[in-house]
Amino acid sequence: MSKHYTALEMMQKLIAFPTVSSESNLDLINFVREYLAGHGVKSHLVFEQSGTKASLYAHIGPEIEGGVVFSGHTDVVPVKGQSWNTDPFKVVEKDGKYFGRGTCDMKGFNAIVLSLVPEMVATDLKRPIQIALSCDEEIGCLGAPFMISDMLDTLPKASVVVVGEPSMMRVVTGHKGSIGFTTIVHGFEVHSSLMHKGVSAVMVAARLIEWLRCRFEENKIGTPNAIDLMFEPPFTTLHVGTINGGSATNITARECRFSCDIRCPASQDPLDWFRQYKVFAGRVEAEMQEIIPQTSIKIIPREVIPALCPEENGVAESLIRQITGDNGTHVVSYSTEAGQFQHKDYSVVVCGPGSIEQAHQPNEYITKEQFQTGTEFIRQVITKLTGD
Repeated sequence: MSKHYTALEMMQKLIAFPTVSSESNLDLINFVREYLAGHGVKSHLVFEQSGTKASLYAHIGPEIEGGVVFSGHTDVVPVKGQSWNTDPFKVVEKDGKYFGRGTCDMKGFNAIVLSLVPEMVATDLKRPIQIALSCDEEIGCLGAPFMISDMLDTLPKASVVVVGEPSMMRVVTGHKGSIGFTTIVHGFEVHSSLMHKGVSAVMVAARLIEWLRCRFEENKIGTPNAIDLMFEPPFTTLHVGTINGGSATNITARECRFSCDIRCPASQDPLDWFRQYKVFAGRVEAEMQEIIPQTSIKIIPREVIPALCPEENGVAESLIRQITGDNGTHVVSYSTEAGQFQHKDYSVVVCGPGSIEQAHQPNEYITKEQFQTGTEFIRQVITKLTGD
């Protein structure tokens, strides 16, 4: 028997699954799959390498090209160490807001879309709707590329992708691209009184980090072009987030590792910056090996997320502006799977309920007003696809 949920009831169901990125999302995925099947909708799973997580996609309506994809992610960031006033995995309504981990980012959007599946199925869609729910977005949009490739192999290609990240229902047409990577410096231990005979991994790491810092400072005072000026900040940022190394104050460090991300406006390619960094690291490594040949610098890329570039006469932008009435120019500095869809020649915008300022925060919430506005937005898309 098919089950019907209001958008709020569906959000309550999704929030109750603690799909922190370090944990499996299969309980949520299986729930969604059974729910869709109850309404006669076949879904497809794309498993992550370990088999403990999966992305899901589905197609509703005629088996033709030209439809709309609603894309969201199923994982959420951790709540550990955050001070919550309520149970983060239970939706709590208070003061015109719905509190809970993922209400804003972005199970709220997913819940709206899923709750309206019965309406999608019941109406006479002239163009199809596709639902795409990815895993591992919060740790680098890792699940979406495999899901997108599978969609292209399996489904008629859609004309429009709407990524429902929180944008206060503004039509976002551009976001920064990024690359994340880890650097591991292998030095050589000696007593610090004889440091000239050893290689300190910590001090080598400091040189590499200083190179990143200097590029950041140079970018700050550069002259941005017209595309870059749309972003805040309007330049490429190079950031080191974690560092660990050394064993004692009086020993040159044998190993040091640090993590970094580089975020670029749509006019630049993060891989270009990554290559520059590798060239500098290669020169430093050569100096290390003149002292101790077995020392090294290893750089491990974690994820590359392409930018979402503003499209000229974009189909997605045109459609979603018609529905929302938003004619402003909006870009964001965070990354989403939108760039990955665009990289596969989809026309894409980011547009979803809620404010990104609430994402990842303790006591995360979405306002009832935004939640209702998002629901009406999806309904209007359904109507548009019925009338075309």
